[in-house]
Amino acid sequence: MKVISKKFICNEYIKEKEIRLINSDGSQLGVISTREAQNMADEKELDLVMISPTANPPVCKIMDLGKFIYEQSKKEKESKKNQKVTVIKEIRCSLTIEENDILIKAKNARKFLLAGDKVKITVRFKGREAQLGEMGKKILEKFVSILEDVCVVEKGAKQEGRNMSLMVSPKKA
Repeated sequence: MKVISKKFICNEYIKEKEIRLINSDGSQLGVISTREAQNMADEKELDLVMISPTANPPVCKIMDLGKFIYEQSKKEKESKKNQKVTVIKEIRCSLTIEENDILIKAKNARKFLLAGDKVKITVRFKGREAQLGEMGKKILEKFVSILEDVCVVEKGAKQEGRNMSLMVSPKKA
């Protein structure tokens, strides 16, 4: 018997002397020798597959290895399908941004939020502007007031070096 998958230890590749055996119908057969378990699997023309190698003694089950690998891959695909990747979009602006530019950038941020993405709004300070943190905070508050119908503030305004940023995520319906 060859190893079909490197993830699973099966048949003669099981090196332990004693294992806890589970029958093909799911009933527990107790702790028996590996050779005896292998003989039982051969009689049923199935494989002896180690399910839990870290247990003491290791747990093995009599089953069809190909079918088991197929079911495992199906479960993995299903779990990947249910995962949602959150994307963070960033909108940058300077301290000297004009009113109309704020509206245009807020319109873009609205598109991102409606698509389900998080948005990081960043105000960049140049030179001595870093001392004008209050003005940066006002710009960020203006963004939030424009977008308040579609967003929730996740992380408040925080200054990090020459940037002040704010994180917003879409409102749950």
